[in-house]
Amino acid sequence: QVQLVESGGGLVQPGGSLRLSCAASGSIFSLNAMGWYRQASRKERELVAVVTSGGKTNYADAVKGRFIISEDNAKKTVYLQMNSLKPEDTAVYYCYLNADVGLTRRAYWGQGTQVTVSS
Repeated sequence: QVQLVESGGGLVQPGGSLRLSCAASGSIFSLNAMGWYRQASRKERELVAVVTSGGKTNYADAVKGRFIISEDNAKKTVYLQMNSLKPEDTAVYYCYLNADVGLTRRAYWGQGTQVTVSS
C-alpha cells in the first residue's frame, strides 16, 4: 500500500509564496518520478512540475521561473516552492508519484491540497 501525504496549501495574496510538501510511504521498490499536477475549477488536471529519480525536472510553461521543484530521495519527499503567485495559480494541487511496487510500475496520486491566490 502506497500513501502520499501532502501539506502546505492555503490562502496567499498575489505575489506571495507557498511551499508544498508530499511524502510517500509504503512498499516502494523503486521511485521513478515525483511531482505536482493541479486542477482549477472547471478545467482539466495539468502538469505543474515533475522531477525524476535522476534529478531531471520538467515544468509547465506557466510556472517556469516562479516555481521550483526539489526532492529528498532518502525521505521519499517532494517539495514545490511557489513564488510570485498569481490568481490563475489557484487550484487543487495533487502530488504525483511514479513508482515500482513489486513487479508493477504505476502512478499514485495524493488527495490534493487547495491553493488559493487572492487579495
